[in-house]
Amino acid sequence: MAKKKILVVDDEAELVGMVKMRLEANQYEVITAFDGQEALDTARREKPDLILLDLMLPKIDGYKVCGLLKADTRFRTIPIILFTARAQDSDKKMAEETGANAYITKPFEPQVLLKKIAELIA
Repeated sequence: MAKKKILVVDDEAELVGMVKMRLEANQYEVITAFDGQEALDTARREKPDLILLDLMLPKIDGYKVCGLLKADTRFRTIPIILFTARAQDSDKKMAEETGANAYITKPFEPQVLLKKIAELIA
């Protein structure tokens, strides 16, 4: 069975590396992007099974990336988990409005993240 492909998007290379290792250890294929434009281009090219997306990104922020992908019929079914240090209710509301499937705040529990990923791509 083919591994599920996850796009991890964050401008902090160390965090991306850590999350990538954790996901690969759980049998996921991981591709990465470090800014919003790269995230959009990679998502459109690779069609991942799920996107783990930071909000505060260079070039295009995570809300905009999420909104653009969810507005496109070719990509709207890809689950998107917004993954951010921003924990205000207004941020969570904005995430809902852009179509995000889940919202996880950093720092995060790896088991919580893995459980949410498994739930969304089951």
